[in-house]
Amino acid sequence: MGTPAARPPTLDDVARAAGVSRATASRVLGGYGFASARARTRVGAAAEHLGYVPDRTARALVRGAGVRLVVAVVGRDDRVLDDPYVHRVVSAASRVCAPHGIGVALEWLPLADPSGLTRLGADRGVCGVILVNTTQAALDAVPTRLRGRVVSIGRGSATVPSFDVDNAAGADAVLRHLHASGRRRIVMVTGPRWLTCAERSVTAYRELMRASGAPARLVTGDFTAVRGGSAALAALRRWPDVDAIYAASDATAFGVIAALRGRGVGVPHDVAVAGFDDLPYAAMSSPALTTATHPVDRIAAAAATAVLTEAPAPPSTAFASTLVTRESA
Repeated sequence: MGTPAARPPTLDDVARAAGVSRATASRVLGGYGFASARARTRVGAAAEHLGYVPDRTARALVRGAGVRLVVAVVGRDDRVLDDPYVHRVVSAASRVCAPHGIGVALEWLPLADPSGLTRLGADRGVCGVILVNTTQAALDAVPTRLRGRVVSIGRGSATVPSFDVDNAAGADAVLRHLHASGRRRIVMVTGPRWLTCAERSVTAYRELMRASGAPARLVTGDFTAVRGGSAALAALRRWPDVDAIYAASDATAFGVIAALRGRGVGVPHDVAVAGFDDLPYAAMSSPALTTATHPVDRIAAAAATAVLTEAPAPPSTAFASTLVTRESA
């Protein structure tokens, strides 16, 4: 009886010998995507030692598909893709990916049906996914094959690391500034209530109001200036004695200020206004806006780097938010 021929080495054998993931070994040997210099050296040495020969057909398929990082944004409708915040995430991720020849694509995940993640998981041209406006339904929809290649800006899970601003602390700093300046009848215009991360600032607001013995006055917003304006007018009708409005985003605050001034209400003399984000326009608005910083670029860059390197990440990484006082409050 003849001796069975030795099994040719596989990609899994190379990855195991190099001490890297299968995806990293594939990127190195296929010549696409990101891999550290150390990983390239180890994979190359392991492949040479084992005598591994890449499947040219499979490599051509991957190359032909194009390699991209997908920023998948959850929202009620596709207008969420027009949000300046989303544009900043895509821009920062692109700066991280460009040196490695990786493109960045933007996709909408309907709030009611985030099952599009299954398609992304099956797409060989997708090297990873950054979830934005993450919900529990979106986390539940992440397919097994995407695990290790998906992160969240916002809510995370045991298998999806989270990168986000500490908006609870930032909101608390702004609210305490309003309270310290003598404002007691503070209204908050929230973000979308379905968005978990938006609720952190609501919690900070409720806690401060409870501690000061003042009633909570909440109006639901959606992070837009248009909704901010209508929310401000609703607050004036419901609570004519309001002396401060805290908006969960700078865009919302700009709408609040415009609506108040349109009704002849002085800012900050009659009603102080503060926001959250510290957008570039915040320093130039009239009056200049008191707010808290939101380092979107740093957050998105960290999220993109975690996807590309596939390095282990803590379950949650929080970025500090700092109070910025200006004329509006």
